[in-house]
Amino acid sequence: MISTVDPESRHVHKTRSHQQDGFKAHLAIEPETGLYTAVAVRPGAGPEHHEAAVGLELLADENEPVDVFGDTAYSTGPARQALEEAGHRLFLKPAPLRPAVPGGFTLDDFAIDTTTGIVTCPAGHTVSLSAPGGRHHQRTAPFKNLCTGCPLREQCTTAKAGRVLTIRPHHDLQAAARHQAATDPGWQADYRRWRPPVERAVAWLVHHGNRRLRYRGTIKNNTWIHTRAAALNLRRLINLGPTHTGTTWAITPAIT
Repeated sequence: MISTVDPESRHVHKTRSHQQDGFKAHLAIEPETGLYTAVAVRPGAGPEHHEAAVGLELLADENEPVDVFGDTAYSTGPARQALEEAGHRLFLKPAPLRPAVPGGFTLDDFAIDTTTGIVTCPAGHTVSLSAPGGRHHQRTAPFKNLCTGCPLREQCTTAKAGRVLTIRPHHDLQAAARHQAATDPGWQADYRRWRPPVERAVAWLVHHGNRRLRYRGTIKNNTWIHTRAAALNLRRLINLGPTHTGTTWAITPAIT
């Protein structure tokens, strides 16, 4: 707890180097029109308030599959699995892999077969995956002594005992997502096309100093963000000029 006046406020980490105190706002935006479809304010810390967890809640009322765009914060394994099972098409930017040695091999340079439990390193050494264990049900692939005298060791690990890979439960989903993001021109074009309208809608929400909240506590600030999003939606609808079709309102022509 960082404040006795507002005990729900928390340290918020946007990145490893960017920290602020307060809350996190979560937004679901229809990028073609710039309309907010769901919003929420939550404390800035805790696994239940993570972007991916709240993102699933914001999409829970979608009646049919949609294209889901988001940055790396929403690209967790459990979130991907839940969204794919719901039939959504994912454009979530995968988190980059960090090599153990700068410029060296990453997890994707290893041939990992989670079904047979076999892992092969870039040098051709093969080991077996352990059974899932621990709190996070991770599996390990210990190369250890196989790294001794390996000509690729300097590109792989600095560990004296040799390289040990840690494989998370949703490895296959994440590996496929990284491959798609790196090699699929259609995926890349769609992500580049729709990210700017989302960033613009975020800018509308925080314009005129509205990144700084007016109230204490989650309940009041959550009510405030819903009110502001509704007002911005109304302004946006007026600007788009909806027309009545006889049974409902429609925005024509579609914004592209």
